[in-house]
Amino acid sequence: MKGGRSKAEDNGNDTKLKSRGAKAGKRKAKAAKDPNKPKRPPSAFFVFMEEFRVQFKRENPDNKSVAAVGKAGGEKWKSMSDAEKAPYVAKAESRKNDYNKSMKAYNKKLADGENGVEENESDKSKSEVNDEDEDGSGTAEEDEDDD
Repeated sequence: MKGGRSKAEDNGNDTKLKSRGAKAGKRKAKAAKDPNKPKRPPSAFFVFMEEFRVQFKRENPDNKSVAAVGKAGGEKWKSMSDAEKAPYVAKAESRKNDYNKSMKAYNKKLADGENGVEENESDKSKSEVNDEDEDGSGTAEEDEDDD
């Protein structure tokens, strides 16, 4: 049989499946994203696609496929010369400079401690947390002293 495994070869060793299953449980939780962090700037191609989508929808109003728009935009971008791409590259550079300025300001705010995100660990106020400690929910050492 071409390309297939024989039963003699398959002796019950599914090491690939076992190793994948072991790794699946060790995934780390993602860190929370800061909503105040500036978004990364688009590349020259995505700046081009912003204009191309509008033009494509005007020419093809009945087309509902996102894939078709992306495919047509990619083909158009590849066929363009560097001179035709230059305005989009310039816009992308301008947006990148704006992004770098806003990131510097954002990082400065973080360094100053003004990130605007509350750092409370729970919904309980501090007085409620202190009340629970005083309720007599003591440790084992305190219980031994009572005897």
